[in-house]
Amino acid sequence: MPKAFRNTLLSLRDLLASAGPLAFLGLGLLALAYWWLNPNPPKTVTVATGPAQSAYAEFGKRYQKALAADGIEVVLLPSEGSSANLQLLRDGKADVAFVQGGTAARQPDDADALISLGSLFVEPVWVFYRTPASQPIAQPSSAPAAGAASAARRLGGVAQLKGLRVNVGTTGSGVPNLMDRLLKANRMEPGDVKLSHLEETPATVAFLAGRLDALVFVSAPESPMVQMLLQTPGVQLLDFAQNEAYARRLPFLSPVSLPRGVVDLAQDLPARDVRLVASTTSMLARADTHPALLTLFAQNAQTLHGGAGWFNRARAFPSVQHSELPIAREAERAITESVPLLQRYLPFWIANLIERMWLVLGILLAIMLPLSRIVPPLYQFRVRSRVFRWYGRLREVEDQMETCSAPPAELLRALDELEGQAEKVSVPLSYADELYALRNHIHLVRKKLLRAQAAGEEGGLQKQP
Repeated sequence: MPKAFRNTLLSLRDLLASAGPLAFLGLGLLALAYWWLNPNPPKTVTVATGPAQSAYAEFGKRYQKALAADGIEVVLLPSEGSSANLQLLRDGKADVAFVQGGTAARQPDDADALISLGSLFVEPVWVFYRTPASQPIAQPSSAPAAGAASAARRLGGVAQLKGLRVNVGTTGSGVPNLMDRLLKANRMEPGDVKLSHLEETPATVAFLAGRLDALVFVSAPESPMVQMLLQTPGVQLLDFAQNEAYARRLPFLSPVSLPRGVVDLAQDLPARDVRLVASTTSMLARADTHPALLTLFAQNAQTLHGGAGWFNRARAFPSVQHSELPIAREAERAITESVPLLQRYLPFWIANLIERMWLVLGILLAIMLPLSRIVPPLYQFRVRSRVFRWYGRLREVEDQMETCSAPPAELLRALDELEGQAEKVSVPLSYADELYALRNHIHLVRKKLLRAQAAGEEGGLQKQP
């Protein structure tokens, strides 16, 4: 092995031995901080959506596609609706869910266990009924019930649903609870209306077949069922002429208007502005959901819900308003602030790792910088110790020479051996003066020993007769 290469290896060994403990300490602290902060999100998240063909199910698919781009698998968990979604969150079966405002009673511990990612869109109360010009698409085998005749006129308010066959959805959807409040606001009892609790698709089939007089949906206009019914000939949408009054009486409701022609401009659907009341749907999450996941959902909400809609202008949603639960810090930042600089140029997982670890990295740097000052002295000590340890043996030879405790010939052999060991010592060039000083001191002791030996031999000759 060339001597220069061997010297390089020795220098690297000394450097690693000097800085190694400090490096291991830093890596250990970094690993501990990574374990404690857990910066990278899990690869799977469960989202409670709603019934098939609902707006919740449609938005769930959009989030599934959006988060897949960042390597997150979104598992969609169908449910009966808003109330069921809230219960799935409480039971820990879902991490994130769409929950309708005012449709389910909150529990005292919800404020601690659940957080909001902001309100996403409004869900109007759609009350569809048939007009005199409409005929059942599939005539039932038996004659229509008496309620059908009552439905054959234009309705002017919730109070006129009295005596009709009305489907309000499954109990887990939250619509029955909302409809109960609307009926009570009109001094009506649930028994005044023939309520049924079919799912959306069976209820729509029964409605079009004439077995139901009215359907009540609370859904975003993106719902395929709502879109279909709005364009079905002979099906009318109930006009809430008192929508401002409903909003005053029921704070979770907002007055909205379906503009004329917004469904289909060519066919002028609807033919007039329709006044509606709407609740605001929020995205809720469990408080222990990973912060990076909350950030991803909140940021993607900007794209999925930030456009103009039938009931809002562009960038009106998502919003931190209309929330019945505390807003997550991650969601508030995503809604009120621009996209972080690192996320504009780096993949999300790298940017998230840096953003969540930068404070720890700063603390570690503040700790490690003072400790790093011991590395140069330690390195210097290790290199110089390879030279200085032979000075002990040299001092021992010199002491033996002065006390005459060993014969000169033996001391000369010890010096020759010490010089041979010194020639094998390898040090960096910057420390070569230490090595040459050792060799020079060995030479000085040898000269001193030779002079003493010569003086002793001369004294011995003079004593001979």
